[in-house]
Amino acid sequence: MPAAPFRFGIIGPGMIAEFHARAITDMPGAELVAVYGRNRDKAAQFAARHGCAPYDDLDAFLAHTPLDIVTICTPSGNHLEPALAAASAGKHIICEKPLEVTLPRVDRMIDACAEVGVTLAGVFPRRFNPATAILKSAVEAGRFGRIALADAAVKWWRTQAYYDSGAWRGTWALDGGGALMNQGIHTVDLLLHVAGDVRSVRARTTLRAHAGIEVEDTAVAMLAFESGALGTIQASTACWSASGHPAEIQLCGEAGSAFLTDDKFRVWEFEPSRTEDTEVIANHGLATAGQAGAGAADPAAIDYRWHQRNFEDVVSAIRDGRNPAIDGREARRAIALIRAIYESAAAGGTEVEVAR
Repeated sequence: MPAAPFRFGIIGPGMIAEFHARAITDMPGAELVAVYGRNRDKAAQFAARHGCAPYDDLDAFLAHTPLDIVTICTPSGNHLEPALAAASAGKHIICEKPLEVTLPRVDRMIDACAEVGVTLAGVFPRRFNPATAILKSAVEAGRFGRIALADAAVKWWRTQAYYDSGAWRGTWALDGGGALMNQGIHTVDLLLHVAGDVRSVRARTTLRAHAGIEVEDTAVAMLAFESGALGTIQASTACWSASGHPAEIQLCGEAGSAFLTDDKFRVWEFEPSRTEDTEVIANHGLATAGQAGAGAADPAAIDYRWHQRNFEDVVSAIRDGRNPAIDGREARRAIALIRAIYESAAAGGTEVEVAR
């Protein structure tokens, strides 16, 4: 007999919730049953599009029967309160990036879920692309030798209208930061995933192309990894491109180099080479130059199937009684690094240790 489906509810019926809804709908063994939004009209419109029950009362939403997992899509600085309520109601939680905007708020989420024994999972869909697994395996197999440089670049564009579209956008309290915390965090997480923890940072941030926001639209950080490697992070929403520049991870070591451009390899070369290297380029290499970046110029231009893989891992982990690949502690790592970058920038670029 097949396992009973997991019933999902979504908190926050905005743009990112559309990706969640499509991912849930396409997942085997999953069903979207409810949505909660403070604005009942928006919740009702979302529910009509996706065939689920609308709520404008959080307690009533959490009491919907049956309901197993909630996904949180509210502004970043409004993740903690619904997460605490969901945990108290015994619901498993999948929370959009970042889990929260400060480490104390993240830790409260992690502790609350641990106390009642529910799963807390973060959303970093790029981790679940096949090319990411290939890159991670190459690192673990020692194919790079000692890694010398590990870099991340997110050179994206957001219009002024994007920031003007919501009063929370571009604020420290609700966005938690700018190009790094909102857009760049996916690639920051990916860098940590493949290259390991960062020990300390020196950073600068600035505002180059936008007005009326509190946070940065451009940031550069120098990294000292625990492994001894060095690296950089560049993140911006002030880099115009008609199609958008892809986000990129670059790893270079004494025995190999790989440049991962979104979910394709622009560079993949090692000494010694292996027969499977030809297959990697054939199956996961860039088909053409000038690939448009996923979400680089248009935040809606993201493949929802990336979220689907992320969610499927969470469902599988709950069924198997294990932690998901991106549990609360794992999702915390990118936030800790970004907060250290902001601390360094605020202090004029002085070296800052990354909190653990």
